[in-house]
Amino acid sequence: MQVGHDSLNTRRELVVGDHKYLYYDLHALHKEGVGDVSQLPFSLKILLENLLRFEDGQSVTIADIQALLGWLSQRRANQEIAFRPARVLMQDFTGVPAVVDLATMRQAMQAKQGTSQAINPLIPVDLVIDHSVMVDHFGDTAAFRDNVMFEMERNQERYQFLKWGQQAFSNFRVVPPGTGICHQVNLEYLAQTVWQCKVGQAHYLYPDTLVGTDSHTTMINGLGVLGWGVGGIEAEAAMLGQPISMLIPEVVGFELTGKLQEGITATDLVLTVTQLLRQEGVVGKFVEFYGAGLNHLPLADRATIANMAPEYGATCGFFPIDQETLTYLQLSGRSAETIALVEAYAKTQGLWRADDATAPLYSRQLSLDLATVEPCLAGPKRPQDKVALKQAAQTMQATLELAGQASARTVKVEDYELTDGDVVIAAITSCTNTSNPAVMLGAGLVAKKALEKGMTVKPWVKTSLAPGSKVVSEYLAASGLQTALDQLGFNLVGYGCTTCIGNSGPLPAPISQAIQQADLHVCSVLSGNRNFEGRVHPQVKANWLASPPLVVAYALAGTLRINLTTDPIGEDNQGKPVYLKDIWPTQHEIQQLQVHVLQSQFHQEYQAVFDGTKEWQQLSVPTGEIFSWDDDSTYIRHPPFFEGQYAIPQQSDIEGARVLALLGDSVTTDHISPAGVIKPDSPAGEYLQSQGIEPKNFNSYGSRRGNHEVMMRGTFANIRIRNEMVPGIEGGYTLDVITGEQQPIYDAAMRYQSRGIPLVIIAGKEYGTGSSRDWAAKGTRLLGVKAVIAESFERIHRSNLIGMGVLPLQFEQGVSRTSLQLTGEETISITGIKAGLSPQQILAVVISSPDQSIETINVRSRIDTLDELHYYQQGGILHYVLANLTDDL
Repeated sequence: MQVGHDSLNTRRELVVGDHKYLYYDLHALHKEGVGDVSQLPFSLKILLENLLRFEDGQSVTIADIQALLGWLSQRRANQEIAFRPARVLMQDFTGVPAVVDLATMRQAMQAKQGTSQAINPLIPVDLVIDHSVMVDHFGDTAAFRDNVMFEMERNQERYQFLKWGQQAFSNFRVVPPGTGICHQVNLEYLAQTVWQCKVGQAHYLYPDTLVGTDSHTTMINGLGVLGWGVGGIEAEAAMLGQPISMLIPEVVGFELTGKLQEGITATDLVLTVTQLLRQEGVVGKFVEFYGAGLNHLPLADRATIANMAPEYGATCGFFPIDQETLTYLQLSGRSAETIALVEAYAKTQGLWRADDATAPLYSRQLSLDLATVEPCLAGPKRPQDKVALKQAAQTMQATLELAGQASARTVKVEDYELTDGDVVIAAITSCTNTSNPAVMLGAGLVAKKALEKGMTVKPWVKTSLAPGSKVVSEYLAASGLQTALDQLGFNLVGYGCTTCIGNSGPLPAPISQAIQQADLHVCSVLSGNRNFEGRVHPQVKANWLASPPLVVAYALAGTLRINLTTDPIGEDNQGKPVYLKDIWPTQHEIQQLQVHVLQSQFHQEYQAVFDGTKEWQQLSVPTGEIFSWDDDSTYIRHPPFFEGQYAIPQQSDIEGARVLALLGDSVTTDHISPAGVIKPDSPAGEYLQSQGIEPKNFNSYGSRRGNHEVMMRGTFANIRIRNEMVPGIEGGYTLDVITGEQQPIYDAAMRYQSRGIPLVIIAGKEYGTGSSRDWAAKGTRLLGVKAVIAESFERIHRSNLIGMGVLPLQFEQGVSRTSLQLTGEETISITGIKAGLSPQQILAVVISSPDQSIETINVRSRIDTLDELHYYQQGGILHYVLANLTDDL
């Protein structure tokens, strides 16, 4: 850490136990006559401390600090600031391409006669391998062993590459596969809430902050740690010493009152909060939770709510430090010294939440009485679409009717029948819920009660249990509930994201064939946070988010066509109907089993967290500071980002561009760059087969993110994407307007590139929602897209586009592709770039139609800050960083 100038004289000493620490005192600003921070939101206090600590007169100035203090007068501030997180968190799907980029930058630095070691993380980076395990095997005691074996076989090359990165880069640690989900490992082990480091002879204390290459990095906000998801390229820049450029955000205060009623889960609560905040509109804003309801909200519930900030659109969903924070730090095995530091620092710095303290002021305020939350799911294709449990069957029927299935179709499969609306996947998975002992124990109790009544899971349901950490397995085993889950088929399949990231694995052949034969509209129910189209499984069209206990209940019911609140789920061993209320656990029953969640379990599972299995330890690893690329590899390839056209700064107007795709609202990063199955007849599948890879060994798009050849072919290749240029067709197809030929988007893009024709994407509202997927921007750039024109952008993807040198442009209010009656056959020119861009500049777009008519409209550049402008002009963040480093030679 670099120590700033401290021009405002805020550095103070804090004694905790026998140790002395230095810190930047926010209260000193009032004493120095600069400003009073007492009513500043907690999350902004953390940003303010960051500015004080890094104030250098250049990247952080006194004016920046004053602007943040001035936020209170208007509850907003249109000021750009530079935020420097304490650390970076990665998962392997996004981590592999990040390490590929760093390795590529080292090679580029060497080519410019620079020092390759200049490309090295300057702040701590932790990468947790959690996204690669697939549910190939399920429903028996060997499932975990077999899936781990397949994982190591499929991903050996990727894992060797990550181990190379661990020894080649300093400040870079890898948590091996089979440990847990990165956000849960972060919550249970990596995060400290208050960070410390030594500068010279002094020890400094400051808030634990981070950015992560997964959008659900926000889960750590539940522990009083400010962090959020960024694109991999933005995270790489932060590692290399670049600040995160951001506008001082609005902060929406969300008051929680009352208590949850009997039988209501944290999942019900978070789906309710998600819907409310998505309706409110909080994209790009901080959400901060407050109110007396927090006194009844365990930290695991807070983390559940914080986790889904991307789903409600906020940059973060922050919970301040209080006594519950300390209780959790102690339970999860943090040292007594750490807990004492957190308490002393938070109380001294004004970061401690107390009921009798001065209430913060907010830009806007919402309120929710916890007692009004009712059982619910979300679906069938968006996490913000909450559906009350009592209305789920009705909603499913409406979904079928919308798909043209007014009456359910049935196919005979072996000794049972499979019908539209049936559940074929029931998965307890995802960081959102597997970090929460209450819902995990609740799932085990539902299984136990069902078994006592002689119930079984329906034969067409693929069941799986993928905990977020080994601690979950410890307390499920100690409580005896894992045995019950096993007997229902919810055996351990692995520690990782599995179904939620699209790694649900193949359906049993008879079921898969039946779905394909009749084009059945079947369902998944998962305890995840994402249910976008085409994400969970390519054959499953309706996907429902639910609590782990409800996942078990729906596995027993086997269908979404019944109302679980009134209809029987099944029959007991006497042939009598069994209702949900008969097997649903009480809060008292769950609380009694919480005694099996022990501090010793955290100590045991995290004492050797970086060691990994014998197979991991035995992986052979290449050596050296520069990676030796293998031209025959289909996993790790040297990308072309610093070569040819991709190395040219973006400072020219865009002339004579063609539309590659004309897209609607809520196009997700899953639509743009899928993470799951690679179809054999897709451009990516055909490429892999040309390299001698059989379809059974394709693995997933996510696992191939170190190979740009696969990923650019996979861009806009989601089987559910709808390009309005080819109406009536699902999948990654477009119209080559020059030849009139319909073809895969990749093929058309390469043909346009060969003609020297630039491309644009035109879209509706909320373009780029979902995961912080840098390949959604990288692939867009490699296809030759120069600009994306949309009605609105999701925060992370907008930033990623700029980070790859793609210009995000926003239609003016009331203007859209539909109001302009665009068909995609138009020619697009964008002027004003060459003359010199500025943040939020209005640019002219000239639209030439095939009938020779010409229309000019104004659009707003969504390059929002000067730093973003510099990144774009250099062709991207990595080009900007490399240029700065080589300029210093």
